[in-house]
Amino acid sequence: MIEQARLRTLNDRPERAGDYVLYWMQQSQREAFNPALETAIVCANRLELPVVVGFGLTDGYPEANARHYSFMLEGLADVQAALARRGVGFVVRRGAPDDVAIELARHAALVVCDRGYLRHQKVWRANLAEAAACRVVQVEGDVVVPVELASSKQEIAARTLRPKILKVRDEFVRPLPRTRAKVSAKSLSLPKSLDLSDTAKLLAKLDIDRSVPPVKRFKGGSVEARRRLRAFVRGGLAGYASGRSEPAREQVSFLGAYLHFGQISAVEIALAVSEASAERADRAAYLEELIVRRELAINFVEHEPHYDSYACLPDWARRTLAAHSTDRRPYRYSTKQLVAAETHDPYWNAAMREMVVTGYMHNHMRMYWGKKILEWSATPEKAFSTALELNNRYFLCGRDPNSYANVAWCFGLHDRPWPERPIFGKVRSMMASGLERKFDIDAYVRLVARLTS
Repeated sequence: MIEQARLRTLNDRPERAGDYVLYWMQQSQREAFNPALETAIVCANRLELPVVVGFGLTDGYPEANARHYSFMLEGLADVQAALARRGVGFVVRRGAPDDVAIELARHAALVVCDRGYLRHQKVWRANLAEAAACRVVQVEGDVVVPVELASSKQEIAARTLRPKILKVRDEFVRPLPRTRAKVSAKSLSLPKSLDLSDTAKLLAKLDIDRSVPPVKRFKGGSVEARRRLRAFVRGGLAGYASGRSEPAREQVSFLGAYLHFGQISAVEIALAVSEASAERADRAAYLEELIVRRELAINFVEHEPHYDSYACLPDWARRTLAAHSTDRRPYRYSTKQLVAAETHDPYWNAAMREMVVTGYMHNHMRMYWGKKILEWSATPEKAFSTALELNNRYFLCGRDPNSYANVAWCFGLHDRPWPERPIFGKVRSMMASGLERKFDIDAYVRLVARLTS
């Protein structure tokens, strides 16, 4: 049973006679633990119709490049294989996602879609709801606690959202029953789908930015995501509360990119962690990051229209940064120098190399990375735009709510004023000496050298 709080009807049109129930898949790019898919199957069984899943592959996804597309296509290949085993049709068509959905909806009795939180994702769903001649139902399946249920306003910090989420969290951390599709889609005459059997060949045909190549460190898809989850629960979760902050230990789940593309469910992860044999403190520390911190970021982009610009920062942060905008900056680096990791700071250079080569960076180093861009840029506004551009360009998990919130955190979002310092003002600063004091930071530099050699 799908929780009612996850469901929202996007238009006032009724169901109608049709050839199938359409699930327009865009955010939740997976077959397993997907409440939108299960909703579509339940509805199709009631209407005695097959289910067709449609996906729009656009060449012009905002800020995406070959790195992101390669990872996504690997995931879609997993989806295709899994849906075929359930008798569900799958059509991947090249074009604007909303246009593909609208075209496939012409023969649908009912349309189900998943939910996205960025402005272009909202526009796509609004366009579909307006154009479709049948009912469109949205299912929110990529958070644990539905956004509006958690909070109806923009929260100022984790401390204000946490009690609201914890009050209802356990109601949503539960298994998702799988429903058998009673009517197979094999007999349908569907539009020709793109061939996912050779994702490298398909990638070569797309008109996309190829300046950032795919990575070797991570393979996309639900199969790999669930393998990583099992490995983390068996090994990395024990000691997580104390070990997660040490960059060289890599005591993390590495699931950020898979969550970004919806290749694994946050609920499935939460359930596996909750039921693990690790110490309570370790489980709590991970669930805090997976649910409270991640959904704080989603709360931010849902309620802040300027989430991708300097204007999104709290007033106190912009005031104090403005007051120190003319402070002398001992070091200044161009974007080209930053990308090449050509700064005086070996720790920052290592983090940048990890990001550029592997599409990943340890969370603590991400904070340090962003703070130093603020320190080394001519103005805080320039620093913000540079950090966001690099974040979205190189990280596999870039271009999502976490990206916008994490970059903005480096400039004061979801934080409090700290003792005043040059350049930073009252925004929290981070120093190389802090890394040396808290961590074996030289071990991290050596780790990155191995990863990027």
